[in-house]
Amino acid sequence: MKHPDAWRIKAILTGSAGNLVEWYDWYIYATFSLYFAPVFFPKGSYTAQLLNTAAIFAVGFLMRPIGGWMFGRIADKQGRKASMTLSVLLMSLGSLLIAFTPSYNSIGLAAPALLLLARLLQGLSVGGEYGTSATYLSEVATPELRGFYSSFQYVTLIGGQLIALGVQMLLQKVFLTADQMHEWGWRIPFIIGAALAFFALYLRQHMQESTSFEKIKDTREKGSLKLLFRRHPRAVMTVVGLTMGGTLAFYTYTTYMQKFLVNTVHLTIERSTTITFFLMLIFACLQPLFGWISDIYGRKPLLIGFGILGTLFTVPILTATSQTSSEWTAFWLILLALIIVSGYTSINAVVKAELFPAEVRALGVGFPYAITVAIFGGTAEPIALYFKKIGHEPMYYWYVTICIFISLLVYITARDTKKTSLLDRDV
Repeated sequence: MKHPDAWRIKAILTGSAGNLVEWYDWYIYATFSLYFAPVFFPKGSYTAQLLNTAAIFAVGFLMRPIGGWMFGRIADKQGRKASMTLSVLLMSLGSLLIAFTPSYNSIGLAAPALLLLARLLQGLSVGGEYGTSATYLSEVATPELRGFYSSFQYVTLIGGQLIALGVQMLLQKVFLTADQMHEWGWRIPFIIGAALAFFALYLRQHMQESTSFEKIKDTREKGSLKLLFRRHPRAVMTVVGLTMGGTLAFYTYTTYMQKFLVNTVHLTIERSTTITFFLMLIFACLQPLFGWISDIYGRKPLLIGFGILGTLFTVPILTATSQTSSEWTAFWLILLALIIVSGYTSINAVVKAELFPAEVRALGVGFPYAITVAIFGGTAEPIALYFKKIGHEPMYYWYVTICIFISLLVYITARDTKKTSLLDRDV
């Protein structure tokens, strides 16, 4: 087996580091919303305040298709490096805005309005980040190890949430009291995120461009939606279908699960944070393993495995978790779910990149993915909280199951991209 050259490893590490910072900035909103929900909205029930913050979280997702189009176009026309540098700059601006926005009691409706603006900027940023970083990591990896090395996109994506949880645990247990956390302590991680984003900006300004882009940079027809939909309509629809169930399951068991443990299982915020932290740590470690397995046996078996197991076990896992009073039982149930979801998360980036040629790859990966995530991933929390509010929480479990089953049908009928990869044209 051939191993990547030193420059490839450096490129993967640089791209992953920037991705890590981007996703940390994105996830601290979801992680700390348990604290700042009452700050930006008028008094009411706690579930209603969480629903308001979750709604703004969802609105941020609506910018992701625009970001996927805008940054995908930049990546295919100007280069992966230019696109990734600009996206991390926008993310830092969003974090700074949240960190310094006054409370609802101080400035009234301007507080949630500024919060919304910050999330729109961050949604634009992260919408472009996924497609470009997935493309970049897939392009710089060697053919024999594409599944393994591209899996580090989700390692860093999960890692961003992991760091957010780690910061939360340190603030909760070491540095601040509960009252301080609710009053002003939640602003600290957003300041940290902005500082880290400027560091990532420096790294990306010195990263090496992918050879795949260098080969097509003088091509006149590239990076347009017209070209994408005219020549690759099947690949676009495949991205939508394979993302639908996977992204909904991912957001259910990651960003929403912390609130589920507090709001439904009735754990404390501190215990929920601790459990989620260790679950995310294990989940991150699973990604390279599953990616490596796909390099040996193909992408399709892992996707089908996720589809079948997700369809069969989503309702039993969520039902059992909601009814348990044991932290350990909840931990093992959610871990089982994350193992199942790893069949999708570990390889979805490389599968999408393998569907498109270099001249529309970043746009093809990022744009249809961002639309699907906006519809299904971004609405996961609001829909779950709505069913909780009206007293029909199990309906959400069935909703997730149906979406996974629809994706399973796509997995079964799609080709194994490891065998038909358009990335091989770039070698």
